[in-house]
Amino acid sequence: MAKAKSAYVCSDCGAQTPRWQGQCPQCQAWNTLVETIVERGSASAPSRFAALAGNASRLQPLSSLQPREEPRIPTGLEEFDRVLGGGLVAGGVVLIGGDPGIGKSTLLLQALCQLAAAHPVVYVSGEESGEQVALRAQRLQLQAAELQMLAEINLERILDTLRSAAPRVAVIDSIQTVYSETLQSAPGSVGQVRECAAQLTRFAKQSGTTLILVGHVTKDGALAGPRVLEHIVDTVLYFEGDNHSSFRLVRAIKNRFGAVNELGVFAMTDRGLRGVSNPSALFLSQHAEQVSGSCVLVTQEGTRPLLVEIQALVDGAQSPNPRRLSVGLEQTRLAMLLAVVHRHAGIVCFDQDVFVNAVGGVKITEPAADLAILLAVVSSLRDRPLKSGLAVFGEVGLAGEIRPAPRGQERLKEAAKLGFNTAIIPKANMPRHPIDGMEIHGVERIDQALELIR
Repeated sequence: MAKAKSAYVCSDCGAQTPRWQGQCPQCQAWNTLVETIVERGSASAPSRFAALAGNASRLQPLSSLQPREEPRIPTGLEEFDRVLGGGLVAGGVVLIGGDPGIGKSTLLLQALCQLAAAHPVVYVSGEESGEQVALRAQRLQLQAAELQMLAEINLERILDTLRSAAPRVAVIDSIQTVYSETLQSAPGSVGQVRECAAQLTRFAKQSGTTLILVGHVTKDGALAGPRVLEHIVDTVLYFEGDNHSSFRLVRAIKNRFGAVNELGVFAMTDRGLRGVSNPSALFLSQHAEQVSGSCVLVTQEGTRPLLVEIQALVDGAQSPNPRRLSVGLEQTRLAMLLAVVHRHAGIVCFDQDVFVNAVGGVKITEPAADLAILLAVVSSLRDRPLKSGLAVFGEVGLAGEIRPAPRGQERLKEAAKLGFNTAIIPKANMPRHPIDGMEIHGVERIDQALELIR
């Protein structure tokens, strides 16, 4: 038998090279080339994608096509539906990833048991046996009488079963365990993951079955396998949260049928994952009295405004190089903000260690957190607590200006609903009509904001 020829494929961009290199020549990423088997097929052999091509489509004007408005399929879990954009879409493919043991299989099993009461659903498990899944359903006290179970990792058998069963929703747990007989490489390799995902996605589009794929993550928290996997699917969800905490966050990174960066909040209980109706309470610490270095930020996660406590600790540096550390916030942005407050407000922190934390394990990426970070830092530096009931948001520019944030009215209404009576916001976000019970200060520059907390 001739030796199988191998090539090296980039796990980020999918580029292929004949030899291993430290850096991908296409996307310039380091240490991403993974060895895979190059498949050889004869010219007379039919292509394995022939069945996927279906009937040849013809050229036609876009105006002649009539889009079909199909109702979404609610999963019965309100927070999960929120992240999905209102529910599952027929023919849609959802990829959900997260750390091992964070609750991916538990959440999907709960959703499928809810869906099984009204729709035919199939759970395909490649990591656990049917008995293990049944034991989990029994432990969670789920009604799983109508749920169809298949323990299989062969792609061709999975597709045959799905075609005969014609389910409305199917879960593949996980895509890294599935292999196709047309490839010689092992399950989980770049070629296998890309091939199996493409075949399953084409089946979903042709049959109208909603597919949910579970994906493994790397040590850096990114989805394992080729980056093209995220481009194939319609929706990408990430599980976030600490395994030592009972709270889990599900964030939509990509969604062709809804808002991106939507956030669902769950609490892990002995009966599985339960949605949290007031997630802002998770991200606000309960202090007996006001403490320095604490500022409440009104952030926007998708369509939902959230109140998150930003904590800062400023202490004298014990080494020639002061440390800048942030948890849940962008660390490079912290250094930039400290330079801005030094240049435009005269606040000196070059000889201080600065630590910033977003309470509750939430990750905040929007620049509207800038003002809250600086106010918390200055409060800790002066050892002077901020006013009780104060909520803040706003982006800080390099020139010291306070830039507006999107959906400022919704943020203020959410803060007022939770009992906050004072707000420091960008002047451009000042509401046209006053909000009952709230005193609102609009500022244009960082020195004006710091003057309000003296």
